[in-house]
Amino acid sequence: MGAPPQLTPEERSRALAKAKESRQIRAAVKNRVKTGELSIAAVIDMSKDDQAIAKMRVLELVESMSGVGKIRAKSILERLDISLTRRIQGLGRHQLQALEAEFTPLTATRRGKLVVLSGPGGVGKSTVAKALKVSSPFFVSISATTRAPRFNETDGVDYHFLSNEEFDAAIASNDFLEWAEFAGNRYGTPRKAVEESLRSGKSVLLEIEITGAKQVKAKVPDAILVFLEPPTWEELVSRLEGRGTDSPERRAARLALAQEEMAAASFFDKVLVNEQVDGVVASLIEFASA
Repeated sequence: MGAPPQLTPEERSRALAKAKESRQIRAAVKNRVKTGELSIAAVIDMSKDDQAIAKMRVLELVESMSGVGKIRAKSILERLDISLTRRIQGLGRHQLQALEAEFTPLTATRRGKLVVLSGPGGVGKSTVAKALKVSSPFFVSISATTRAPRFNETDGVDYHFLSNEEFDAAIASNDFLEWAEFAGNRYGTPRKAVEESLRSGKSVLLEIEITGAKQVKAKVPDAILVFLEPPTWEELVSRLEGRGTDSPERRAARLALAQEEMAAASFFDKVLVNEQVDGVVASLIEFASA
């Protein structure tokens, strides 16, 4: 790194004056945000033509919102995957959209609840998710995956089937709320549809693997994590061994993994035993309504 430029007294005086003016502009903007005169979206729009505003830290802007404060502001930025040191001019397109949407007023609409359903493979998560989609106003998220579709699966209905290159691009664009590798393939939850549903007041169900569930809890602390258990271990073994789409080696690997997954139940907020699908669905609706 080279030596800093040597400024003349006049240049230094002008630079200090400009810095002071920029601080005053940012302070005035934050005060207008605090009083409700300016929205987050309005400030972002102003930053396109004003460098002083463009260089404002996003954390300072969010903290200035009435009723937010320092602790909640940090939590919001962490949930939106925005660095605490990021300036407005450094926000990406998805971050800008997420930030504006976070503070878009909703009339008479409370934010929906995020419910995450997980558990060992073969326990019946997909069956529960399909039943919930049919019998309730829940939005059931459709995961993206790099694995090949099975003979009875439809793209956009069962999964969004992506190539490895498409999945990599989605990660780079921060399009996933969470993603994880499982059994040699990658799975991810598209962020946009989930956030839009929650903002509209709809509760959302994510049917995902345990690693992904932990990622969601770290980003969305108020998410409700539900672990689905089989009635008995023998029944789970019977379900996994009866899968006609898996090879014997694949079934053996799934059984070994299921034993590990069963030990993760203590991490979850709720544990349900999948004795009857209707009972599990009723409990999920109850959790979201509480």
